[in-house]
Amino acid sequence: MTLAGCGAGGAATGKPGAEASRHTSGRKADPTRIPGVADSLHKKIPRDARQVLAVYGEDEDSAEATVRLYTKEGETGEAWSRKRSWPAHNGKKGWTPAHHEGDKRSPVGVFTVSDAGGVLPAPDAKLPYTNSDAFTPPSHWPKATRHDFDHVIAVDYNRVRGTTPLDPTRPQGQSKGGSIWLHLDHGSGTSGCVSIPKSGMRYLLRTLDPDRHPVVVMGDKASLAR
Repeated sequence: MTLAGCGAGGAATGKPGAEASRHTSGRKADPTRIPGVADSLHKKIPRDARQVLAVYGEDEDSAEATVRLYTKEGETGEAWSRKRSWPAHNGKKGWTPAHHEGDKRSPVGVFTVSDAGGVLPAPDAKLPYTNSDAFTPPSHWPKATRHDFDHVIAVDYNRVRGTTPLDPTRPQGQSKGGSIWLHLDHGSGTSGCVSIPKSGMRYLLRTLDPDRHPVVVMGDKASLAR
């Protein structure tokens, strides 16, 4: 997708996460697992990943979601600790394991996170950050979306890692879509991205560290649990 196809999103308020939740009744959560994520996706999380953003969509056809940050402390620790949680939005038509250009759904899966950027500078960002007016949304977009791309974090879906989020290269072909970002939320669904509050974005820019190999695990709750 081009920038204009990435999706929409604008502003809400983040809140600190509580202790790791339990997603199964009557069974103690395994601290070495990301809650609500089944083996089929869990095994795709790289062994060296020390930061995981889990995006829990409410339903396959819903645009409502929750983003939670989990970390492993130390170089050898195996337990995941939940650090923060924010309300979020995903594709306006929900989720799909077979995302394609223009379907208005967010892709289900496990993806690395390696690059960031935006209209505004982020001097405290740990990920490589591209500050450029080229992130400015098109003038024909609704007024509510004007600040969607003040800051973005690229999800490494059908893109070249180590490049600006604006890079249009699509290694799997144009039909598979692209420009799937985390960006600022404006209160409703996107064209495929995940949108979060400004406070959450600023926290993630200061926290996501390439030396800790961050990844995002994203999908509707039913798909994540399969």
